[in-house]
Amino acid sequence: MGAVVIVVLFTGGCDGSKPPSSNQQAAKKEPVELDIITLKPERAQKLQIGHPELIDLANRLQVPSQIEVNEHGLLFHVSTYLTGRIVEVLAMLGDKVEAGATLARISSPELTKAQLVYLSASSQATLAEKVAERARLMLDADVIAVAEVDRRESELQIARAELESAREHLRLLGVDSQVLKEIAKQGHILPSVAVTASKGGVIIERNIAVGQVVQPSDNLFKVADLSSVWAVGAVPEQVARNVEVGQHAEIHVPALGDVSFDGLIVFVADMVNPLTRTVEVKTEVDNPQRKLKPSMLATMHIQDNLHKILAVPGKAVVQEAGRDYVFLVQGNNRFQRVPVELGPEIAAMRPVLKGLVIEQRIVVDGAFDLDNERKLVELE
Repeated sequence: MGAVVIVVLFTGGCDGSKPPSSNQQAAKKEPVELDIITLKPERAQKLQIGHPELIDLANRLQVPSQIEVNEHGLLFHVSTYLTGRIVEVLAMLGDKVEAGATLARISSPELTKAQLVYLSASSQATLAEKVAERARLMLDADVIAVAEVDRRESELQIARAELESAREHLRLLGVDSQVLKEIAKQGHILPSVAVTASKGGVIIERNIAVGQVVQPSDNLFKVADLSSVWAVGAVPEQVARNVEVGQHAEIHVPALGDVSFDGLIVFVADMVNPLTRTVEVKTEVDNPQRKLKPSMLATMHIQDNLHKILAVPGKAVVQEAGRDYVFLVQGNNRFQRVPVELGPEIAAMRPVLKGLVIEQRIVVDGAFDLDNERKLVELE
């Protein structure tokens, strides 16, 4: 059987074309550096060149706060010492009252009973004084014995003690000394007693109405002296170590516009709130015109000690896609845009966190126009 041999011939190309030469390949464009721009000399001369600079800067910790009543002796509650019914209310919410002012009047069976006891004790004391005086005269006339005089003197002392006890009880119920004298002199019973303010201030809370039955445990009024208030805020535990009693703080209240108040930190809590991981801080602020009102929202700016920090002017910074950039001077009218990390602007300066050193030359004024030039070149 004969063998069949298949011969396959391979050629260099089925279409006979030649491979392209190097000069026929598409020319590649040179890469364009988008962050570098070269200006004409007359344009470059309009830019202001400088260096990052070291400035004195104090850390300003911003703490959301709220205005509250100063509780260091400037806030007190008004209550009554007896159970009774309110028959008159003289003070309204927001009224400014003086110390000793009558805020309301209360009627009570306890008051009536205490006055009867006082009148009885007053009569007994007067009678005991007369009996003791008569006994002393009789002793001088050798009519009675010394023992009888001593007995009458002892009864007088007991009567006086009972009168003083009854008088003190009425004082505790709100009856002043002048009224006590009138009660003893005229023998009449007061229908009601005054509820008074022990100190002057502004009534910031009222919890009574005419006809209401109240007890000694009830807080009828809350009175505050608003000539000084607190700004109370919560400082994050990470920076609480830098906050101390005696530091000054600047208080800004948005409701009062572009006005700030100087305050003094009077309290830094010893405990961290486990839910918010913050430390409570209270700042005392003078409020002579009563512009600051309790429950107003505020911001507490706590100043730290001055220290040197590298910073650049705000005009040296441009932004793109949420990032900050400055332009470095490269020489021969060339400028390079570089990213930097900066802190919030303070007094027209931006603290440098990362990306610059003091020896570098940068565009300190005119960076915005320079960046526009760079963007035009990028679009070409």
